[in-house]
Amino acid sequence: MRKEIFSVPNILSLVRLALIPVFAWVYLTAGSSGEYYFAAIIVAISGITDFLDGAIARKFNLITELGKFLDPLADKLTQGTLFLCLAIRHPLMWLLFALWALKDGFMAIMGYVLLKAKNTKLEGANWYGKVCTAIIYVAVILILFFPMYFAPGEIQANVLILICAGALVLSGILYGIVLVKMWIHHETVKREERKKLKDML
Repeated sequence: MRKEIFSVPNILSLVRLALIPVFAWVYLTAGSSGEYYFAAIIVAISGITDFLDGAIARKFNLITELGKFLDPLADKLTQGTLFLCLAIRHPLMWLLFALWALKDGFMAIMGYVLLKAKNTKLEGANWYGKVCTAIIYVAVILILFFPMYFAPGEIQANVLILICAGALVLSGILYGIVLVKMWIHHETVKREERKKLKDML
């Protein structure tokens, strides 16, 4: 367990978790462009570590059970914090927070049901989940780096937020299809096993 904690990918996930309260404090107390830039840099570092931990884990075969827990946990808490903090100044962000909560809530419930009923689970993020996360990071960084151009209520800020909303919806639909297919597959396998057992008898 100690070896898992101190693997590079897991350390990067822990760094992302540690950056969450730092970002929240910097953003919520920001009163100048420089402070918003600092908040954007924190988000950029979080995004870079998000990319690196998965890439390093796959390349050097450092995938661990702890990492499978820490990486998505850091993703979910980071995204939720970004949406909540930015919603204070950008009301349309509440739409993103609601969509994110629905998507991740559905995935969590389906994941639990599949694990308990079928003893299987979704292994890692699919490409559309990664693309969605990348779009969210880019949008948030743009809003933070250019607070005057992407000011609350400005059409360009709302367009960015709606793009993120579309990415979340599409990602949620595609993940939903995968999870439902997994359920159907295991139901089919179970029926075939019962049929074979019946034929043998």
